[in-house]
Amino acid sequence: MATLGDRLDHILGAKAADSLAEAFDMDTVEDLLRHYPLRYATQGQPLTEEEPEDGSHITVIGRIAKTELKPMRNRRGSLLKVMLDTGAGRPVDVTFFNGDKVKYVVKEGLRAMMSGTVSYWRPGSWNLSHPGYLILPETEDDSVGTFTRVRGGGDLRGLAESAKGAGGVDVSFMEREFIPVYPATAKVQSWDLLACVRQVLEQLDPIDDPLPERTREERALMKISDALRSIHLPESRADIDQAKERLRFDEALALQLVLAERRHEVAGRTARPCPPRTDGIAAAFEKKLPFELTAGQQEVIGEIASDLSRVQPMHRLLQGEVGSGKTIVALHAMLQVVDAGQQCALLAPTEVLAAQHYRSLRAMLGELATAGELGAADQATKVVLVTGSMSTATKKAALLDAVTGEAGIVIGTHALIQDAVEFFDLGMVIVDEQHRFGVEQRDALRAKAKSGTSPHLLVMTATPIPRTIAMTTLGDLETSTLTQLPRGRSPITSKVVPRKQHPNWVDRAWERILEEVGAGRQAYVVCSRIGEDEEDGGAGTGKGGTVKGGAAKSKAKAAQEKEPPTTQAAVEVFDMLRAGPLADVRVGLLHGRLHSDEKDQAMRAFNDGDIDVLVCTTVVEVGVDVPNATVMVILDADRFGVSQLHQLRGRIGRGAHPGLCLLITDAAPGGSAMARLTAVAGTTDGFELSVLDLRQRREGDVLGSAQSGTARSLRLLSLLDDLETITAAQDFAREVVREDPGLDKHPGLASMMRAAVDAERLEYLAKS
Repeated sequence: MATLGDRLDHILGAKAADSLAEAFDMDTVEDLLRHYPLRYATQGQPLTEEEPEDGSHITVIGRIAKTELKPMRNRRGSLLKVMLDTGAGRPVDVTFFNGDKVKYVVKEGLRAMMSGTVSYWRPGSWNLSHPGYLILPETEDDSVGTFTRVRGGGDLRGLAESAKGAGGVDVSFMEREFIPVYPATAKVQSWDLLACVRQVLEQLDPIDDPLPERTREERALMKISDALRSIHLPESRADIDQAKERLRFDEALALQLVLAERRHEVAGRTARPCPPRTDGIAAAFEKKLPFELTAGQQEVIGEIASDLSRVQPMHRLLQGEVGSGKTIVALHAMLQVVDAGQQCALLAPTEVLAAQHYRSLRAMLGELATAGELGAADQATKVVLVTGSMSTATKKAALLDAVTGEAGIVIGTHALIQDAVEFFDLGMVIVDEQHRFGVEQRDALRAKAKSGTSPHLLVMTATPIPRTIAMTTLGDLETSTLTQLPRGRSPITSKVVPRKQHPNWVDRAWERILEEVGAGRQAYVVCSRIGEDEEDGGAGTGKGGTVKGGAAKSKAKAAQEKEPPTTQAAVEVFDMLRAGPLADVRVGLLHGRLHSDEKDQAMRAFNDGDIDVLVCTTVVEVGVDVPNATVMVILDADRFGVSQLHQLRGRIGRGAHPGLCLLITDAAPGGSAMARLTAVAGTTDGFELSVLDLRQRREGDVLGSAQSGTARSLRLLSLLDDLETITAAQDFAREVVREDPGLDKHPGLASMMRAAVDAERLEYLAKS
């Protein structure tokens, strides 16, 4: 007999267990049983006197009346045409595409079972194309019969192999109404998993349900033993639905237990409190503001001020629309920490954004940012910038200000995380566009606080990406939201430009830019990659790493020779526009492979109005603030994600004049890419778009570092559709952890949690 905690090699043998471990990282019986079917196949409806519907799945048994091998017309190879006499009207026409291989098995006179999808080539003439098949033994009646040697192909052969036992193939299993189909690999097929699951279930001991009976009754949930059997070997659709309902709650509970444990652990950390002062730099900054804060900004400032006053570290997400004024809120929080005699670190994803923050914060603070200079205000602090490409002397001076405490605010990129960077007394870490940083990077920066304390943490994002939505939906972060735009922001109109269908519309886009420049305004032209010789310039990286070394260049060149790029590169577009439609205006170029000084020079020139049109990549995706820019043309817009498009679009409409964003694409009308672009053009609500992004990409690995939907720790649970289940699980988990931190009295729940979250993910979460 077996339990959920038993090792698979003890139950299945070393060969099968090793294959499962390599393909799916499975070690225990519970790992295998929590690998749920992707869908369920049925053996289809048997043939009747009526013609089957086009696209329906049928299974037929008959005798092979005729076979004919024919060469394929347009390519090498052959077709095997088969007539299967089922005894029900005319014979069934069957076509196999690998005729040369199948002809040795599918022979005239043999009995066979064939299962496939009906295709009508013309009215009244249908065919089964390349079905799964099994050669059946002869019997006195029309039964399938018992056979020990499996001859066939496709899913039917795999199914027969999985149903094979000591006495031969278990025919009764093949006649089940619902047959599970599992996520599989080339080496471990669905029927291999099915065979393992059946073997394990035959030996499984009764399971002690980790959920209290009261909880199961309140939610009408199946016992875990019944749910695990029904999800794999259901007898009815009701079995599947009830099993999913129970296992969906288990997933929600496992995640909520992890988060509840984490919240309990974080609550035990200690931070230096930073209560607000009425006579400090924060109050002085408020008095000098030339505009009035929105009600939303004032409310969020109050929430953060309250967090900073506590001895537990703040762990808050600040999310807001593009241009909603998050920077002012974050600056106020930093000044409150500076008033308490501590320092703040602001981590930005790119040098362009870090430099932009440095300039904008110094401009907003004015004399309050000039500590150590003549004429500085009494409460003034110092703001310094640390990036990887700074000169040695400049960087040394900034690092000295950080370690001595002269600088109250230290702004930087990944360079802040390096071992050489030390702080005198780090009290708060702010991470801008948090999805650009891994948890390990944030943890490395937080570790620079004084021993025994944790700095307060504020993460900011303009458009929550799927993992952010997931974590906040699950209750991992305290959340502050800014929805109200400050005064002076202008509306943005977005239009999709289908280049193939309307090439003249692209010409009109350049004319619109000229019209805006003629009116004294500026424009962006955004490209998805840098240039022909880049190793990896795909949209969405936001980075433009220099290609170094002959090997990298050879690799890039070989890739281009194999498949020429179909997208427009920034360098080429820059040259084209300067020589063509925008020859009469000042055009600049900005991308990630430029030297830091060149990037800064280009951004300053655009900011100062010395450049009319900036051709760029996604280096301007976040934080860049040029109020005079009113038009953005995004080339190959289908190459960007929903979140990126919204972020990019947020660079315009930041001043007194309305913005226009043109999304140029070659995407096919009616396709998913065009639908995505149409949705982006249809709304400027970043939260609505984040839900669209989540639905398209799924939740991602919400308990790991993966952001895409390819590595999901959620198998059945939807963070958009199952909010009630998540909330109920959250209440239960927090109650359990409050009474039993560590789950020592609830071993079943602890096992459930570990099954959903491995040790690596638990370590990851402990840092976040």
